[in-house]
Amino acid sequence: MTDDGLPLTAEDEAPEPVPYVRDEQLRRLRIAERNLQVLGRVNPLALEEFDAMQERHSFLSNQLEDLRRTRQDLLEIVDEVDARVKEVFAQAYEDVAREFEGVFARLFPGGEGSLVLTEPGEWLTTGVEVEARPAGKKIKRLSLLSGGERSLVAVAFLVSLFKARPSPFYILDEVEAALDDTNLGRLLEIYEELRATSQLLVITHQKRTMEVADALYGVTMRGDGVSAVISQRLRDDGD
Repeated sequence: MTDDGLPLTAEDEAPEPVPYVRDEQLRRLRIAERNLQVLGRVNPLALEEFDAMQERHSFLSNQLEDLRRTRQDLLEIVDEVDARVKEVFAQAYEDVAREFEGVFARLFPGGEGSLVLTEPGEWLTTGVEVEARPAGKKIKRLSLLSGGERSLVAVAFLVSLFKARPSPFYILDEVEAALDDTNLGRLLEIYEELRATSQLLVITHQKRTMEVADALYGVTMRGDGVSAVISQRLRDDGD
């Protein structure tokens, strides 16, 4: 019978006795002592340390899971922002490109101007190039145009932005400085259109530009060497 009161089975029967070999038993003793030495002393605080490590592991696991969820949320936000940027940029490009063609044709009668994407379809990385062909010329690269023509192309692009995305207030700093009288007259016509819905603050030395202004503000030097600001209203609010 076993200790549990159950009958012995073939597996429970005592093993066959083996002869006692002292050297063999001494070898087993040395192995056991070495293993015991490697195991070290019994740590009575092992259970407490295990519980603390388990709690720390659980805390770090939760933190890691939070980081993974946060990373996923951020990636989703990035995708949403990218999609919105693509949508806004694509719409803005179409609007500005359409306005640029019209403004360019007004400032360069008989010429052709357009905006071209450097990487079509890649809205997050593409650049925008300006192609301009004044009347009577075959070139389209800005670097081959004269200084006055490049200045006028820049003005055309600037006005295109204004028309595509209107603002109640514009500041223009000597944008017509390099223009001749003919091109200046065309630009002033566009100024008149912009002023119908927006307020323009134009810094200029051109007399013709000053003549179309509602008010003039200038800085002059007084006799005592101190700068003074003078103003003159050319038109009444009701005009």
